[in-house]
Amino acid sequence: EMCIRDRYMGIIYKKNYQFIMRIEKCYFCSGPIYPGHGIQFVRNDNKIFKFCRSKCHKHFKAKHNPRKMKWTKAYRKINNKEMVVDSVFEFEKNRDEPLRYNRDLVVTTIQAMKRIQEIKERREKAFWDNRMKVAKEKNIKILSHELQRNVDLISEPQVKEQILNKKKEKQEKEEMERHKAMAVEGKTKKNTANKVSKKLQSAMDLD
Repeated sequence: EMCIRDRYMGIIYKKNYQFIMRIEKCYFCSGPIYPGHGIQFVRNDNKIFKFCRSKCHKHFKAKHNPRKMKWTKAYRKINNKEMVVDSVFEFEKNRDEPLRYNRDLVVTTIQAMKRIQEIKERREKAFWDNRMKVAKEKNIKILSHELQRNVDLISEPQVKEQILNKKKEKQEKEEMERHKAMAVEGKTKKNTANKVSKKLQSAMDLD
């Protein structure tokens, strides 16, 4: 709370004030640029480029593509590592519509901004959780493969037995699939041989 003297009424009253600052976006990595930070580059055609750090500025001068850098937002969005399509992003678009100042409108917009940020964070967390499920499954497969390959290094007998049983089951499945594939290949070969023999017989009959 702050004590503020009203210019028009000439009285002092307390009021909650929240300081709002403009946070720019980096041209290269799309990261946040806070006031008093970052680098600003003005080109000959008066176009302004803002960068969060010297790293982004150097990559921009070297004409590197941000979509090929794994640490940029552009790369993450292309490779489905971040939420791209959502109704929340519609509120962040710039609208060049002049509006007359209205105190109630400002208060409602600030409250709406807070609520939209909460919804956005919740949806991003849900998106991250869904993405991590696939990553967990991949990691489990990799770890199980490594354990099966290095069974001799395991000292605990119970764990060793479990891994050996899984390895046997896997080998049996692979053998079954191989037998099935061999049977299908044999059938196809027989069918092709029969077709060829029929064609030869028909040709001999015509002669």
